Amino acid sequence: MSSAVTDRPNHLTEPRWVRGLLLGVALAFLTLFLLLPLITVFVEAFKKGWALYLAAITEPDAWSAIQLTLWVAAISLVVNLVFGVAAAWAIAKFEFRGKQLLITLIDLPFSVSPVVAGLVFVVLFGSQSWIWPFLEDHNLKIVYAVPGVVLATLFVTFPFIARELIPLMQAQGSEEEQAALTLGASGWQIFWRVTLPNIKWGLLYGAILCNARAMGEFGAVSVVSGHIRGLTNTLTLHVEILYGEYQFAASFAVASLLALLALVTLVIKNVVEWRSARPDTVDQPMEARVAAPVATPQPTTA
Repeated sequence: MSSAVTDRPNHLTEPRWVRGLLLGVALAFLTLFLLLPLITVFVEAFKKGWALYLAAITEPDAWSAIQLTLWVAAISLVVNLVFGVAAAWAIAKFEFRGKQLLITLIDLPFSVSPVVAGLVFVVLFGSQSWIWPFLEDHNLKIVYAVPGVVLATLFVTFPFIARELIPLMQAQGSEEEQAALTLGASGWQIFWRVTLPNIKWGLLYGAILCNARAMGEFGAVSVVSGHIRGLTNTLTLHVEILYGEYQFAASFAVASLLALLALVTLVIKNVVEWRSARPDTVDQPMEARVAAPVATPQPTTA
């Protein structure tokens, strides 16, 4: 009996009341700061009935905000997928001058306030910028238009995929890629058959985080959008406008859509973490992964 007690993990050797107290504090914190606000959003959204709820989320301005949010998130996700994989591959697999500078630039959006980022785009592309005469002559609008919203969202979501992949690819090393190269695989074959399968769960996890950040962005988008209803308002901005106009039920109804998107994102994130942690996936041998796409010349008969 004594040996069984001594073999228990350290955190289980504490008195029962200490463990209960810690668990109670954690649950109280989660309830107060996470569950209650989430429940409040849905209670207030349905407070005046389904009819008002449906009217709030289907009226033209709300529908425009939903469409813009989804489009901006999709564009940001695609661009960040390409950049994130390319940057992570370069940083993890190669040594080059300016590598540390590139890593620092990738981390920059984490340290810069989104509001400041939005102001930077206004300075760069607004009416006081040096490029403004060219934009005006060609009838191009960046700030206070959809392109500005996309640029601001790209800036704040810039690091998520790259930062998820860089440590993963560094830990994996480049031995498998080098082995595939010796077996005759081309660069694209190495990427699709070796590198991508090894990073697929990290890539998907980073994409989920990037998408969630894009849909929930407020500060940078608020500065560059101009708050034009039906044109440049995303869901977060539409919620702010409705609340500022004292349309509380409508604002909570639209906010509940964002809450639902957050919950769906959380479920997908947990599924990805569970799938990536499962040990039941057996990797194919290197020869099997690279041999199929490598064409073998066949002898010809006269």
